[in-house]
Amino acid sequence: MAIPVESFFLDPDIQGTLQSRIQQIIAAGILSGRFVKGEKLPSSRKLADHLGISRITVTLAYTELISNDYLNSKGRSGYYVSQNAPEPLDIKENKQGEDRIDWSKAIGQRFSENIQMEKPIDWASYKYCFIYGQTDPTLFDHANWRLCALQALGTKDFTTLTADYFDQDDPQLIEFIARNTLPRRGIVAGADEILVTLGAQNALWLATQVLLTQRRTAVIENPSYPALRDILGQSRCQIMTIDVDDLGLQPDFITDQANVIFTTPSHQCPTASTLPMDRRRALLQKAQEIDALIVEDDYEFEMSFLATPSPALKSLDRDGRVIYVGSFSKSLFPGLRLGYLVGSAPFIKEARALRASVLRHPPGHLQRTAAYFLGLGHYDALVGRLGRTYQKRRQIMEAAIVNSGLQIAGKGSHGGSSFWMRAPSGTDTQKLAMRLKSKSTFIEHGKPFFFGSERPSEYYRLAYSSIPANKIEQGIEIIAQALD
Repeated sequence: MAIPVESFFLDPDIQGTLQSRIQQIIAAGILSGRFVKGEKLPSSRKLADHLGISRITVTLAYTELISNDYLNSKGRSGYYVSQNAPEPLDIKENKQGEDRIDWSKAIGQRFSENIQMEKPIDWASYKYCFIYGQTDPTLFDHANWRLCALQALGTKDFTTLTADYFDQDDPQLIEFIARNTLPRRGIVAGADEILVTLGAQNALWLATQVLLTQRRTAVIENPSYPALRDILGQSRCQIMTIDVDDLGLQPDFITDQANVIFTTPSHQCPTASTLPMDRRRALLQKAQEIDALIVEDDYEFEMSFLATPSPALKSLDRDGRVIYVGSFSKSLFPGLRLGYLVGSAPFIKEARALRASVLRHPPGHLQRTAAYFLGLGHYDALVGRLGRTYQKRRQIMEAAIVNSGLQIAGKGSHGGSSFWMRAPSGTDTQKLAMRLKSKSTFIEHGKPFFFGSERPSEYYRLAYSSIPANKIEQGIEIIAQALD
């Protein structure tokens, strides 16, 4: 492909004849790195027409640049940036102007100072990678996903790719969620009570923005999902933390000041504990007494391969108090970024309006592809395959942990994809994680999960979703040796 002719314009600040000015434009493009070696330039006729000048002027400029080895000519093929052209200047010398803005004053809110999970982009390059939230690509049904994507690209569904739904969602996906996904959690909801989101994190953000203000108080578990704390910080609400125990959130510690309670009852994040039925009922009773709402993040409920999952809080809700957050991302693939909110129609109406003002709706083609993948049974088959694989990996990992003398701090009684671990007192698992990287081993230290100025340093998480079974034992042994 030729460099677009629109990339060239006669800058009035450049002095000299037309021929000289064209030479300077092209040379500057090469020296700046905008035009790279081997790229084709527009024909002399096209460039002349674009600039409104004589073709011979462009041809002479090209000829001069050839003599200086900036360009070369390939017969009737055209003009190209020469392989011998000067190398681009250092990027620091190539800036259009000096940044004179005092960003310390110009930035109204800061989002980069929060503690973030340290997850490498190149996680797959680690030989022993116990990273959470990534799946083994060999387990995914690429062939059927590709067929569903092609079906969504067909003439019949072309409007899902090109149409603007404004604030609506793909009706096929909504229907599947309402008739298949939610009933498995004991939830009944109409189309006006469901909203598709860009993953569970987007769903939590929408719920936070709609429900919380500076004068309201949110209750969160401690430890908890780090991104949730960042989201709550953006709303500037008051935050109350409740320490979890081996069974999860403790409802008795919630005070009357609470307005919205955020919880992960099926798989507490990150301890993986499951809230028992008596606590679920106690939590609903407490919320009713203080007139608080509950946001239930039901991530990973599909990965209940050890026992039948407990009923969702939303299924026990009798007065519309629970807002349910679900996601296909963890069980399909993390990069899908597809989730959903379920709540009373007035809440969904406001969340839908907020979503429309920010991103309108998730891409129609993505929604329709997921609808086909779900509706044709590929999703259920995938979940079954993942469950069997995770169960095997979990057994291997648990045995390896016991044999190596490592301490499990929390594990899901229904399944899941990770173990919450505790190192000996005084261990800094952040430093441990850094040391293990040199041994091609990745673990997640636990500090970002805790709230407050004094965060425990001895916790860490080991996931088995992305590491092959035959590498688990050796990886655990490397961790045990590093702790010794």
